[in-house]
Amino acid sequence: MKIKGFRWVIIGLIFTATVINYIDRSALSIMWPTEAGIAHELGLDDSDYGLILNVFMVAYALGQLFSGKIFDKIGTRIGYVLAIGIWGLSSFMHSFARGFMSLAILRTTLGFSEAGNWPGAVKSNAEWFPVKERAVAQGLFNAGASIGAVIAPPLIAMLFAAFGWKITFMIVGSFGIVWIVPWLLINKAGPKEHPWVTDEERKYILDGQPAEAAGGDEEPGLTWGQLLRIRETYSILIGRFFLEPIWWFFVGWMPIYLAKVYGFNVKELGMFLWFPYVGAAIGSIAGGIYSGKIIAKSGDINKGRKSTVVIGSVLMFLGLVATVAVEHTAYSFMGVVFLVLFGFQFAIGNIQTLPGDFYSGKSVGSLAGMGGMVGVFSVIILNFLVPIIAEVSYTPIFILIGAFVPLGVLAVFFFGGTIGPVEKARIDKVRGV
Repeated sequence: MKIKGFRWVIIGLIFTATVINYIDRSALSIMWPTEAGIAHELGLDDSDYGLILNVFMVAYALGQLFSGKIFDKIGTRIGYVLAIGIWGLSSFMHSFARGFMSLAILRTTLGFSEAGNWPGAVKSNAEWFPVKERAVAQGLFNAGASIGAVIAPPLIAMLFAAFGWKITFMIVGSFGIVWIVPWLLINKAGPKEHPWVTDEERKYILDGQPAEAAGGDEEPGLTWGQLLRIRETYSILIGRFFLEPIWWFFVGWMPIYLAKVYGFNVKELGMFLWFPYVGAAIGSIAGGIYSGKIIAKSGDINKGRKSTVVIGSVLMFLGLVATVAVEHTAYSFMGVVFLVLFGFQFAIGNIQTLPGDFYSGKSVGSLAGMGGMVGVFSVIILNFLVPIIAEVSYTPIFILIGAFVPLGVLAVFFFGGTIGPVEKARIDKVRGV
């Protein structure tokens, strides 16, 4: 049996896993701020929420780092089974939380395992897509996060109203376990050996890989220390350090912000919170298509990646300026966030593809994981500051993350140089060859 366009089936499965990922992680924040919710029943407050959020983020940061290396060692097929199996079970077990400590432990296992989805996707895209299509594939994958964030509020609110928070966690935790079955049945091997890939598609994928990139499948991957000795690595690490907190602030704190500032309850969160993430989903796909067209037309990876990052960052910055420069209702505020998240996803997919642009094979997942870890540690710092600053006003927070935007863009330009495969001679030098 041969399936035309089989690479899109693989990214479709990863897209679905990402939707599940965001439903699982969003459930806590949506069911937290209500009289019948988690905080009230377990006797916790928003300070506890901030700590639990950071427990998740620390585990997520470490998961990004180590899962990238794990995916490079065992491959994407089994790596995904391990990651989504643990996070699905962790989400299910939230139903049995009885206080801060048990909830923190479960958020730790959830965060560590959910992190594997990102370096796993970057590595899978580098294996299954030619360079000119990688940003499109990454955009579709990132759209899964946005669609998950769109689906989560109404879905969680509906389940919460019908069954309460404990049964809701059982239901959403089961999604990931079910996903493993089609993944194992469909993702039998890589594009070189998969029996369902047509000869034409196999040639298209492999011919579109950067032959001159270092670290191919036959060579050992670069170590973390070796990666840190190459300048281009820092375009990803520093770029994500400054940009990741923008996304995570809205994911982690927008339900609390809307509840505190505008008085939203769980029903209202379910009705309206999804809207900004529609912008994020559109931005994910549009950013991938835009850069992909530039690369296909000009053959210039550097132009495609950088122009997309600039456009997305300008939109992001303008939206963040509008959060403090204009007086808002709850609904106009969500319209501005729509623009911010559109711009973020328009840009970030092209930054997340950079490990596959600079390196190949067993180095891609490792660098993707390092970038994710650095970005998350920036988020952790912000999460410690938000409860303190928000006691007075959220305005300084919006100003701070707005200032992060140009810093992230400058890092990509300064350290990335001309984006493309790192020269083999430089790779051999850090290896000591």
